[in-house]
Amino acid sequence: MTGLLGSLARDTGADDTIREIGQQPGIWREIDGIVAASRAELDGFLQPLTARDHLRVVLTGAGTSSFAGQVLATTLARRLGRRVDAVSTTDIVADPRGCFAEDLPTLLVSFARSGDSPESVAATELAEQCLSDVRHLVITCNEEGRLAREHSGRTTSYVLLMPPASNDRGFAMTSSFTGMTLAALLALGGAAYAQVTERLARAAERILRDGVFDEGIDALLARAPERIVYLGSGALRGLAAESALKVLELTGGQIVATSDSSLGFRHGPKAVLNEHAVVVVYVSNDPYTRQYDLDIIAELRSTMAPGSVIAVEAGDDGTPDEGSWRLPGAGDIEDAALALPAVICAQLIGLKAAVLRGIRPDNPFPSGEVNRVVHGVTLHPLQH
Repeated sequence: MTGLLGSLARDTGADDTIREIGQQPGIWREIDGIVAASRAELDGFLQPLTARDHLRVVLTGAGTSSFAGQVLATTLARRLGRRVDAVSTTDIVADPRGCFAEDLPTLLVSFARSGDSPESVAATELAEQCLSDVRHLVITCNEEGRLAREHSGRTTSYVLLMPPASNDRGFAMTSSFTGMTLAALLALGGAAYAQVTERLARAAERILRDGVFDEGIDALLARAPERIVYLGSGALRGLAAESALKVLELTGGQIVATSDSSLGFRHGPKAVLNEHAVVVVYVSNDPYTRQYDLDIIAELRSTMAPGSVIAVEAGDDGTPDEGSWRLPGAGDIEDAALALPAVICAQLIGLKAAVLRGIRPDNPFPSGEVNRVVHGVTLHPLQH
């Protein structure tokens, strides 16, 4: 393995995380094949639903899995011409009547790495309690997980299994996140994404194999940041949230990471900035949305130290300068797809920051105060 991943020592407790970040281009190609092979069955299940005028699509999951829905929601709404909402399983379980207040025909798309988190199955059960007409698309990396087992064989459910290798063994979700996001984009977006996977994989290989961002990541971490802020607009707002979580998880909370939209950041959250902060802005490929990302970059660069505001954007030249990292070959890709190679930047930042601090990324919480698969949740019955 070359690039930053290949440079990390093998005794740092990062073997799983290194492998799972590095395998993403191959996982994406495999998922493209899985969805293509399942196309007839998927269309037979999905097309009668998406043809319904009043269909509501709810994208759900917990933590990183919920951010997959946030990345996809607005793009799929445009593609389907239907209402698409990203609602976390944790919100559904806590307030099912509020989340399903309108009794509309609903497609619940559940993202789950393991499918064994308490909220995963509970959210699907609560949807069925609150709604008179609900179907389930389950996208999961674990064939043996409870979510997959509960929904396999149902006529009202379709279980789309990811490659076994995508069921990340490391603490933080990496290839599971990008793989499930891609699978939903291909399954629900249809022919519009027929050629996108190979372009995304090649962009990721430039980042991972050729190390086009390694110098920039080293320079960013040489600043010894105590706070990292990720910003993004539209689909990239969800990417910003996932990026912040990756840094927070992999460094065991030693680096405080937060996220917001490019416009929303001014409305109070900007108070997090100090001399030990850096800001990473994901720049939209949409010409209209992009203007707001460029505005906040210019504003922050006028007041912050040189090199502390990074723009991650598509461009033919993958070589970063002090303030701009360009995703190679991604100039005309929709933002929801652009998020896949872009998130690798945050994965690598979190991984190397952890190693530099002596944290073992595969298990950054050895005392168990935060767990890979959440437990300890008491599920309370919904009283009618």
